[in-house]
Amino acid sequence: MKKILIIEDETAIRKILSEPLFCAGYEVTAASDGLEGINAFHRQKFDLILLDILLPKIDGYTVCEMIRQESRVPIILLTALDAEADQIKGFDKLADDYITKPFSVRLVLKRVEALLRRSAEDTETDVIRYREITLSETERQVYVFGNKIPLTHLEYEILLLLLKNRGRVFTRDELLNYVWGYDFAGYEKGVNFHIMNLRKKLNVDYIETVRGVGYKIAKEN
Repeated sequence: MKKILIIEDETAIRKILSEPLFCAGYEVTAASDGLEGINAFHRQKFDLILLDILLPKIDGYTVCEMIRQESRVPIILLTALDAEADQIKGFDKLADDYITKPFSVRLVLKRVEALLRRSAEDTETDVIRYREITLSETERQVYVFGNKIPLTHLEYEILLLLLKNRGRVFTRDELLNYVWGYDFAGYEKGVNFHIMNLRKKLNVDYIETVRGVGYKIAKEN
């Protein structure tokens, strides 16, 4: 049974999330502030974390940063902060997804399912090299000029997809389907955030924007 940690200070929202997740077959642990959430994270292993940002004691951004120092567990931020700068900050802290309140419980369940499915898939024993980039599927690690690049789960999956299909242009909708595992109209902006952060981390300009279409990595000459 997959284990999910909910870190949320509002009792009503914890209940709204916990009950459907439990009915969907997940084991759910809930924490009401950032410090309690960190302590729960250290007590046992979780498969996914749903994390509010505006938390007492330790805010969600800091909680995310602390967890990322120890683990690549998928993290979905749930928050009333819907400004672009807030979402970018969340992805900078290496969160995998960002859902704004008020939210659809069905949407949350779908994204949880998609992230868990992608993180649980076995990786092939292979190394992909493209110019200065080396991607090890066995280690699920990416290196640029030999330096390890810390990527979120979704950033890694985007890069892997583009590297395996060099020359092919992927629309934002296709990336949602292939990488996120669902089709959600209006979430194209989230794809843009991940691409932007991926480019910044790699610091090599190989992900091309095809205007009006999507993204690709060109074939090597």
